[in-house]
Amino acid sequence: MTLQIGNIPLENRLFVAPMAGVTDRPFRTLCRQMGAGYAVSEMVTSRKDLWHSLKTSRRADHTGEPGPISVQIAGTDAAMMAEAAHYNIDRGAQIIDINMGCPAKKVCNKWAGSALMRDEPLALEIVEAVVQAAQPHGVPVTLKMRTGWSLEQRNAVALARRFEAAGVQMLTVHGRTREQGYKGQAEYETIAAVKAAVSVPVVANGDITSPEKARAVLAATGADAIMIGRAAQGRPWIFREIEHFLATGTHRAPPLVAEVQRLLLEHLQEHYVLYGDYSGVRTARKHIGWYVRGLPGGEEFRGEMNRIEECEAQLAAVAAFFDGLAAHTDRMPAAAPQALNDPEEEEGVACQDAR
Repeated sequence: MTLQIGNIPLENRLFVAPMAGVTDRPFRTLCRQMGAGYAVSEMVTSRKDLWHSLKTSRRADHTGEPGPISVQIAGTDAAMMAEAAHYNIDRGAQIIDINMGCPAKKVCNKWAGSALMRDEPLALEIVEAVVQAAQPHGVPVTLKMRTGWSLEQRNAVALARRFEAAGVQMLTVHGRTREQGYKGQAEYETIAAVKAAVSVPVVANGDITSPEKARAVLAATGADAIMIGRAAQGRPWIFREIEHFLATGTHRAPPLVAEVQRLLLEHLQEHYVLYGDYSGVRTARKHIGWYVRGLPGGEEFRGEMNRIEECEAQLAAVAAFFDGLAAHTDRMPAAAPQALNDPEEEEGVACQDAR
């Protein structure tokens, strides 16, 4: 049976998580090419005074992006969130996703992101306003949340029922509380309880780093889909690896070094087009670092990369690094890269202020 959000069919049940500063249009497009069936944008602020900023205008530009186009919005005021839904629908959003999952201090200190789970009436007011804004356009609304604010305040199940009743058509649950951030281990019992409590599709998120873990999480939660974030950084082919494993029970061969070199060089070129040469070469460094993490000579190369300030020089250095790797092996190491980023680094990169 095809998984749908409202009346929008999805290619498969492997999703790319929204990560501010990471899941820009080039990265989302690459993950879709590598087997992801659905990708959610970086979060876009509901603050109207920031919509014309360079950062937000980039996030609202979906030129050439494969559909369905899903845009995540963040904020604390129901009317502003409704207006943000209109703004993004006018710019091509086919699905609006509400952010109630971000744990970053600079977001939660403003009572946005997962902090909204502490104020259930406000959370519901926001959902109702966004659904009311999106419905006349035939645009479904989805929502991403955590299990709760803390171990003592795990209210995901109660909120899920209320959100479904208000018109939300898919729920994604990260298996941690806001208090945990990205520390410790994700738990899946709460996700399973949410799945049992609602009839809309439920997506499991958190610590899915391998095909085996993907299968185990689907089995443990009964979720309709899984969402992958940090494990796709520098390893976008994880989606096709998981898809192959779920279908066959066997592992797909690691990608050829030459293929990864091509993917990364194409990714960088699209990155420069979006950000321009000056910002592009600098913001690309994190992506390059994720690709070479765990590879022979990767740490040394990462240090070298951080000193390069020209796009052409960056491309040449990346090409030379992978040429050197290809001289020793045809395929990428099967286990590289597996580890997730450090949680403190992740809070700064993957869930930063949406301005």
